Amino acid sequence: MRRAALAALCAAAALAGPAAPRAADDARLATPEPGSYALPPLGAAADGEVLASDGSSTTLHALFADRVVLLAFVYSACGDAEGCPLAMAVFHRVGKLLRDDPATRDRLRVLSLSFDPARDTPVAMARLAESVATEGLDWRFLTTSGESALSPILAAYGQSRIEERDERGEPTGQFAHALRVFLIDPSGRIRNEYGSSFLEADLVVADVRTLLAETRAVGGAVAASGDGSAALLARTREPPLGLPPLPLPEGEAPSGDRIALGRRLFFDRRLSENATISCANCHVPRQGFTQREQRTPVGIEGRSVRRNAPTLYNAAHLRNLFHDGRETRLSEQPWQPLLAHDEMGNESADAVLVRLRSVPGYEALFEAAFPARGLTRESVGIAIASYERALVSGDSPFDRWRYGGDASALGAAAQRGFALFSGRAGCIGCHLVGERTALFTDDAFHDTGIGAAAEAEAERSAALHVPLAPGKTALVAAQVARQVGEPRTPDLGRYEVTRDPADRWRYRTPSLRNVALTGPYMHDGSLATLAEVIAFYDRGGAPNPGLDPRIHPLHLTAQEAGELVAFLESLTGSDVDALVADAESAPIGNVGSERAAAP
Repeated sequence: MRRAALAALCAAAALAGPAAPRAADDARLATPEPGSYALPPLGAAADGEVLASDGSSTTLHALFADRVVLLAFVYSACGDAEGCPLAMAVFHRVGKLLRDDPATRDRLRVLSLSFDPARDTPVAMARLAESVATEGLDWRFLTTSGESALSPILAAYGQSRIEERDERGEPTGQFAHALRVFLIDPSGRIRNEYGSSFLEADLVVADVRTLLAETRAVGGAVAASGDGSAALLARTREPPLGLPPLPLPEGEAPSGDRIALGRRLFFDRRLSENATISCANCHVPRQGFTQREQRTPVGIEGRSVRRNAPTLYNAAHLRNLFHDGRETRLSEQPWQPLLAHDEMGNESADAVLVRLRSVPGYEALFEAAFPARGLTRESVGIAIASYERALVSGDSPFDRWRYGGDASALGAAAQRGFALFSGRAGCIGCHLVGERTALFTDDAFHDTGIGAAAEAEAERSAALHVPLAPGKTALVAAQVARQVGEPRTPDLGRYEVTRDPADRWRYRTPSLRNVALTGPYMHDGSLATLAEVIAFYDRGGAPNPGLDPRIHPLHLTAQEAGELVAFLESLTGSDVDALVADAESAPIGNVGSERAAAP
């Protein structure tokens, strides 16, 4: 009976045309012109396993599929005219408004997800779908396999419901709930949330058109997708021009919900012992996912970090992580800074897990991303690594010239620079370039002399540059600085991992992709510009007994040095702006209630 009443209400709304104003709507405002306003991101739209009306299993993220999505939580027995029937009637009206606009209608998908899986089986949802005129909309009626699948979804979206019972304590089949309808952009960001008091078809259509205009304005790039877990997931599966396929360890394949969760963790300062430092404080998206303002970052409580922060661009392709290669699994890498005394300062992994479990909403997100594991030490690492794996960057001018067959993509100076790079300068000996792809690193360890030179300079230095603020230092007498600061720990490079004397002052060869964005350079950030790096290698590095034999004076002219810089600048990927925009729209704050903000 209730299903028939719901269908009748939808049909009545269709016959009546625009809905009559509700009590508080007597002075409705005019609908704004699509594209004349912005819809700020409200956070990531969570994933979850659902059942289609034909009984097949899928996920919410799979159904998003680069569409604008209207997601409503409903149940078929709802008798509240201001609840589920209102959502159904408004969706029907949206279809009518878009009847003559197939370009918009075909980019929209409507999802009605039941929160009563015991009664709303796939068969029941199929009957409901048959009873509702869709006006050509791609309208899906979904349910779940049960409470274990449904609960994490409801928690992630903040959808509450209370099952009503009669005087005998028996379920009545009714739920007390607030109507919530979510507008989700083509890459999975929530961009608006409607309640019963302002769910109007005209406004919904304007919002949909606004999102589509925004997406077209940036060509559907990651920049338009912000949270963009679906778009980022696609990057892990189809690498940009110039990059090989990503290596994916067994059990660590990214998914949309893992990427969204990893991004959230990446920007969450609560991962540090005193809730002041996030991963993004040292790997700043707008600074090349490293830190340009200082040679080496500052950890919690102002503690000095010994080494320059490596960029995270294309880190997923590396076999050896950190400057000394002390870690080889990307999913284990986050735990090194999390537990380092001078970085994020946590006393143990358990302390981090306890803190995350105390944050409402995190456990539900982990259950959705890792159904068989939930929130564990391993899943924290895999989640952050899933986001980092999506930070692949290629399709640079060099790639389009060498691998894309575009002869005009690379300027003459950069072409001459590449000839030097791969010829007389010998850079290609460590920064490898293949026939079809290039990572610009051999992922091995070499002594360039920079470590030995730094140690020698520290021993004889009469004054030290002491950081006062980002980009500002003061020259302080070394004797004074050593009295008030922590004792300086020598940096012996790879030797600290292997204890092999031959590895003293050897450091991992960095990739040169996006190198123009990731200064200062070398393991200690001692060279500020690419010109300084070229000059260092031009004079043969810093001689010492362990110097790599491939390093020797180059005797470059000023023009040749400039051409090498031009070549290095051509390695900046076309996707970096989009990846930065995505990062800066990431959700920050309380899980489930945050607003987007830049780090």
